[in-house]
Amino acid sequence: MDVLDFNDPFSTEVKPRILLMGLRRSGKSSIQKVVFHKMSPNETLFLESTNKICREDVSNSSFVNFQIWDFPGQIDFFDPTFDYEMIFRGTGALIFVIDSQDDYMEALARLHLTVTRAYKVNPDINFEIFIHKVDGLSDDHKIETQRDIHQRANDDLADAGLEKIHLSFYLTSIYDHSIFEAFSKVVQKLIPQLPTLENLLNIFISNSGIEKAFLFDVVSKIYIATDSTPVDMQTYELCCDMIDVVIDISCIYGLKDDGTGTPYDKESMAIIKLNNTTVLYLKEVTKFLALVCFVREESFERKGLIDYNFHCFRKAIQEVFEVRMKVVRSRKHQSHLQKNKRPTPNGTPRMPLITVACAACNP
Repeated sequence: MDVLDFNDPFSTEVKPRILLMGLRRSGKSSIQKVVFHKMSPNETLFLESTNKICREDVSNSSFVNFQIWDFPGQIDFFDPTFDYEMIFRGTGALIFVIDSQDDYMEALARLHLTVTRAYKVNPDINFEIFIHKVDGLSDDHKIETQRDIHQRANDDLADAGLEKIHLSFYLTSIYDHSIFEAFSKVVQKLIPQLPTLENLLNIFISNSGIEKAFLFDVVSKIYIATDSTPVDMQTYELCCDMIDVVIDISCIYGLKDDGTGTPYDKESMAIIKLNNTTVLYLKEVTKFLALVCFVREESFERKGLIDYNFHCFRKAIQEVFEVRMKVVRSRKHQSHLQKNKRPTPNGTPRMPLITVACAACNP
């Protein structure tokens, strides 16, 4: 596992950091395992409590590119011996997980302390509150719990004169798709190209007669962008299920006889007709991204037009990705130059490596 230079501004711009925080047994590690490791929710019951900070690089696709830091609930990272400023300085989002089935007064106190300290170090952090384990609550209790936590958390900030801090709240559970949708919203805020991706999706659906379109990261089922029409949870769940079906069938029938190949490639495509005159249409965009569309059956009769528009959309996505990679390479180069300019421990400036041509070798 590589160690990044936390004082390097270029490293955090290229790969932003997401912190998972909360009290013990609030479900932080389970969330990470279900979303990014495809662990079955029931298997998380056997996970041991996290006793050290776990860092994981997530680089599944062209745009899903960040680090997740899972913090044990028992660690007091505000202890004087712990340099919390170093961590918050390079953070893009802080996810604070609250167990909705537990007494959350202690969690709210911890949330307030964490948010206020982090904001002083880095005012640009996105603060995301996961009100977790709501699968055990009734619909009315979910709404009541969210309203109470929302009110108390914002009142605490107002009492401290910090009304300008914005907290985003999500009801989540690992036993349904709510945790994937919540993580999608968090990740989207860390993608600088999001407005461009949304605009491309809007152009695509308006010219193709499509009801709804998602750009999915196939591995994690996080959707990194969608068009401007509202997201319906049932539609999102159907799209997630479709990705699972396509990958599972491809793993069985899509590989070569010798077992080589990949279950998802440029030939991947699927059509599922639902019994309500709606068609689900999946197409490969890159080896990690899929476009999943909701189309009315009468509109899908113009499949040739949809495929042509999709070809244009895919080309535009590739161009956006190429621009992003140029920026990444440029920032890495600048970061390398900055490091070479820093003085060595004895105070002398670092000397760049210079290759000198030898006249004897090149007469």
